[in-house]
Amino acid sequence: MVKLRLKRCGRKQPVYRIVAIDVRSRREGRDLRKVGFYDPIKNQTYLNVPAILYFLEKGAQPTGTVQDILKKAEVFKELRSNQTKFN
Repeated sequence: MVKLRLKRCGRKQPVYRIVAIDVRSRREGRDLRKVGFYDPIKNQTYLNVPAILYFLEKGAQPTGTVQDILKKAEVFKELRSNQTKFN
């Protein structure tokens, strides 16, 4: 199963990449694809929305923190609109 989760980068100041990764891999393990970036100190996010939508449509599960980030960016609304187009 694939999850969308945070991968820590940076030593002193935490900066995170949002990655699609296999559940069995550890946090710093090999990711399938980098799909975003999150800086909690500067409160900046960058999301590759088409890649995120692709993984969500394939059944990827976001972790709690990533789900909150995606809700703020209203990615789930786009997911619903894409699903209604195809049905």
